[in-house]
Amino acid sequence: MRVDELTKRIFLDVQPVPPFRLDLTVWTLRRRPDNLFDRWDGTTYRRVLIADDKPFEIAVTQPGENLRVAVTGARLTSSLENQVTAALERLLGIRIDLRKFYRLSKKDSWLKPLANQFQGMKPPRLLTPFEALVNAIACQQLTLTMGIRLLNRLTEAYGLALKTEDGTVRAFPRPQDLARADLEDLRQMSFSYQKARYITSISRLIVGGELDLDEIATLDDEEAVARLCELKGVGRWTAEYVLLRGLGRTRIFPADDVGARNNLQKWLGLSGKMTYANTRAVLSRWDGFGGLIYFHLLLKSLAEKGLVTPERGLQSAP
Repeated sequence: MRVDELTKRIFLDVQPVPPFRLDLTVWTLRRRPDNLFDRWDGTTYRRVLIADDKPFEIAVTQPGENLRVAVTGARLTSSLENQVTAALERLLGIRIDLRKFYRLSKKDSWLKPLANQFQGMKPPRLLTPFEALVNAIACQQLTLTMGIRLLNRLTEAYGLALKTEDGTVRAFPRPQDLARADLEDLRQMSFSYQKARYITSISRLIVGGELDLDEIATLDDEEAVARLCELKGVGRWTAEYVLLRGLGRTRIFPADDVGARNNLQKWLGLSGKMTYANTRAVLSRWDGFGGLIYFHLLLKSLAEKGLVTPERGLQSAP
């Protein structure tokens, strides 16, 4: 860790477990080009984090095998370095070893081309289970594009702001930021009344100490899904989404996800209607790797839209 005295930026070098590709991993995390809280310009991934109730920004590039991380807006401390590293472990999966998945793919005629095409993608996690829960609720019964736009509006209205050379950027809202949100303001952002109520209620439960999402992380899959489904606004799809994207359980394929089911059906050339039950049955041959298949098929769908070029990485986001 070093400081550039001229720019006051802090620089860290981080070594991810190989193989690692920043471009593919970031796109798996951000999902759509207009995502405002996980930003990508084709070279640099940027995200606003918070330390001691103050926002700061990380900018991550991959000049070689290692990552170069520039930190703006924070003081140099050992705890800051630990926080940044921990955030990168979640957001970019830098410590995840996928050797078992790659070994399996070499022997599997379906997995091999998929794994080879997107080799280096690490399964990302959203920064907190709370963020995953808000993401899931926002995207319920909507296209992913519309869901991301709702999340952008939420971030712009309630996320802590940081002024940078490129303008004002914001952190994704925390429970304490959303607990005070006005339902009518959320309705003006195009959230349904129910979604607005779910998000604010869950935020207040967390702030009030009545809900500990980290405690849910200690439960097994079935128990965690059951516990999450006790919350108003959370059903099976939302709970499984949180397990995958919030708790990093890459064995989970959210089988109620219509888009993911369509991706799976197209990949395997299946006919007939896909249901939760037959989706799980199809995935049983890859037991333990459902979430990794989910992420690879997401990248495949983005590549088919021309957003991801696996051989060269991502095109610049509009």
